Amino acid sequence: MTLHDSPESRALAQQAAKLQQTSIAAMLEEDADRVHSFSAEAAGLHLDFSRHLLDRDSLAGLLALAQRADVRSRINALFSGEHVNPTEDRPALHMLLRASGVSDDPRSAEVLATRERMRECVALLRSGRHRGFGGHPIADVVNIGIGGSDLGPRLTSEALTPVPSAAPRVHYVANIDPEDLHGILAPLNPATTLFIVCSKSFGTEETLHNALAARRWLRDAGAADADMAAHFLAVTTNLQAAADFGIPADNCLPLWDWVGGRYSLWSAIGLSTAIATGWDSFADLLRGAEGMDRHFRDAPPERNLPLLMSLLEIWCCHFLGAGNHAVLPYAHRLRRLPDFLQQLTMESNGKRVSRGGAALDYSSAPVLWGAAGTIGQHSFHQLLHQGTRLCPVDFILPLAPAGADVDGRHARLVANCLAQSRALMVGRSEEEARQSLDQRGHSDAEATALAPHLAMPGNRPHSILSFPQLTPRALGALLALYEHRTFCSSVLWDINAFDQWGVELGKEIGRQVHDAMSGTPLGEKISQPGGLDSATDAMIRRWRDANT
Repeated sequence: MTLHDSPESRALAQQAAKLQQTSIAAMLEEDADRVHSFSAEAAGLHLDFSRHLLDRDSLAGLLALAQRADVRSRINALFSGEHVNPTEDRPALHMLLRASGVSDDPRSAEVLATRERMRECVALLRSGRHRGFGGHPIADVVNIGIGGSDLGPRLTSEALTPVPSAAPRVHYVANIDPEDLHGILAPLNPATTLFIVCSKSFGTEETLHNALAARRWLRDAGAADADMAAHFLAVTTNLQAAADFGIPADNCLPLWDWVGGRYSLWSAIGLSTAIATGWDSFADLLRGAEGMDRHFRDAPPERNLPLLMSLLEIWCCHFLGAGNHAVLPYAHRLRRLPDFLQQLTMESNGKRVSRGGAALDYSSAPVLWGAAGTIGQHSFHQLLHQGTRLCPVDFILPLAPAGADVDGRHARLVANCLAQSRALMVGRSEEEARQSLDQRGHSDAEATALAPHLAMPGNRPHSILSFPQLTPRALGALLALYEHRTFCSSVLWDINAFDQWGVELGKEIGRQVHDAMSGTPLGEKISQPGGLDSATDAMIRRWRDANT
């Protein structure tokens, strides 16, 4: 196994132990070329990883580890359509969804045909030609999905339309909690509302029940069954289930089994984004991702952004002992990026067995979390600076505002990001803290007592991923970068990034629990709700008591 039983891994472990006593700030000061050597660019993005606890020997060792794991051949297998998802015997061809031309792959023509149907749909809605049962143009579009059918479109719609367009406005519903759908529908007019139901199987519990509730809402407002086609579109492979619901085949766009949900933004799942942003913007999002695809496929390892970011993840997690990873976008419009990346990374690489089915004897994916800067500075940054846990950070930084910056607030945003980066790196010694307290008028005794509380160790590893401006192309490249980084890490961890059996088990048990909850009418006593286990049975009884 590459991570434990290779000479490259053993050498890296020794280098990591040595570097624990090294100062990142000192390495920057001693090596005038470090910033250049520990940076790379692609598809409009610039990665500066000079502030990691990493020297030239350890970087070379990580690249050797990637060669030992044969990452290059696995990249080739991914792009050539080999079945890189062995447990489901499927390829992972999300790159095909953003390819700009017809390829030799027979699936390419169907992708382009679907893209053209999406473009036509967007034109109808944005021009006001698509009308509801009252004869008025559609004013609001509600995307009903969950997981990959929600997180990607929600992120990109908000990131690329900071001010909602006049019509149609786009909304998102994911939670089966009725408050989610109710809160969205309350101010809307049923006669001018369109729903997009996103479910490959048309059987995802949360999505289906929200869709059923949306249909009841329309019927209660006077819509007839014959009107439903004007108010529902679907992204699904199950045309029969959609037809049974009332959505004809002409209103259904496909989602193929060679596209995982968390990689599906680029497919018809992105229709709501295209409606919100306009077709040209969505097309640019695809072009940005395609540019990163070309870079990932063709760039040498030492300049390959996704591979370098993966190696940094492996270095921090496996060799330095980090169990979590923060992503901090210094852009309010990217505030949902951590949510999107949580699914991408933890659903992909949160695995306990190798591709061959053997139990791992090392940790795989770290816990990913984060929030938009500067908001996080007033909450969890305290832990980053003075906590006991090692938490590597990715700062995401658009260098220029997307709109006018008349009062210079974007410059202050950038300054805050760079200040947090510097503080993580240099920290503050007890002596520096004591001097600061002296200058504030504290006595020597007070300064001595307080100095440990003001001291910060620094030397916290992090990257800055920057780009000139948050444009559709930059966002497409950014999301594709993290997709490919996740894949490279799965290769190095020797796991399958494209299945999610842990998610499926929860769904199966959820159906069992619901059956037990609904097996006896409310108000009637039950002796044994479901025979599931005593704790679950007790909670079912408590639920019954609360609802009778």
